[in-house]
Amino acid sequence: MAVCLPDTQDDAPSIPIKLTRVGVTGVKKLLQLERTNKRPIILLPTFDAFVDLPNDQKGVHMSRNPEAISEVLETVAKDSTVDIESLCAKIVEKMMIKHEYAKRVEISMTTDFMFMKESPVTKNKTQEMAKLIAKAVGKRDDDGNIDIRKSIGAELIGMTVCPCAQESVRESDKTKLLEFLDEETTQKVLDTVTFASHNQRGIGTLLIEVPEHYTIKAEDLIEIIESSMSSPVCELLKRPDENATVMNAHRKPVFVEDCVRNMMEKIATKYSDLPDDVLITSRQENQESIHRHNAFAEKVTTLGELKEELGIE
Repeated sequence: MAVCLPDTQDDAPSIPIKLTRVGVTGVKKLLQLERTNKRPIILLPTFDAFVDLPNDQKGVHMSRNPEAISEVLETVAKDSTVDIESLCAKIVEKMMIKHEYAKRVEISMTTDFMFMKESPVTKNKTQEMAKLIAKAVGKRDDDGNIDIRKSIGAELIGMTVCPCAQESVRESDKTKLLEFLDEETTQKVLDTVTFASHNQRGIGTLLIEVPEHYTIKAEDLIEIIESSMSSPVCELLKRPDENATVMNAHRKPVFVEDCVRNMMEKIATKYSDLPDDVLITSRQENQESIHRHNAFAEKVTTLGELKEELGIE
């Protein structure tokens, strides 16, 4: 005979304070997403799942969060139409049912994502790694109506070249060239030669809300992040590829601030048809090579505000 165990989570707390987020972090699952006429994508995502807690309840039913994740993953694994942000939205729906007291539910997911690319000159095929980010937040009003907003994002490593250091090197070399060349010849050299600078390993992140009936491909976000830096990086580079990567990067020096602005401009142009209240987060962190600290820049805005800044109708 089954023993009826007490459910202390439903007791009243000794201190009646509501909590913003309570839940579980680091829930790892194996996920296989089927694709039409393509090989399935195998992911090993990590989930964080939270609900808010009212001031008259001692604790959340913690096991219901990983339970909801497992149930949804089993349901959608063979559905080739489900993307990862919609997967998160379905988990939020399930958690809303399981946590009937919750007014706000949040699920976030991160996973490594392997994609193929070619090296710039030799065209060797190479496997590259990005991080995919998906998130969904559900809110329940006093009438029991539920509104869910989902987001898709990516994080990618690239290369940046410092414009300030490059300009100082250029001016120093100009002074030396003028010691034995005339102004016209010196200018021709300056216009031809690629000047040195210090480099950073850049980590770019984009996160954008996805309204119902809209699709945003994670691969497009990866391309936007990559193209917003000085140069992409590649796992396999032969000597001609190394030369092309370094030369191309030094022809496109960018500050950490430039990377964020570049991403935002590309997002506003590519997704101008999305609703104005769509929230966009662009973030760049450059791991410095000549400092012990890193450089960081970020912008969080709605698409409407961004288009107004850029003068896009």
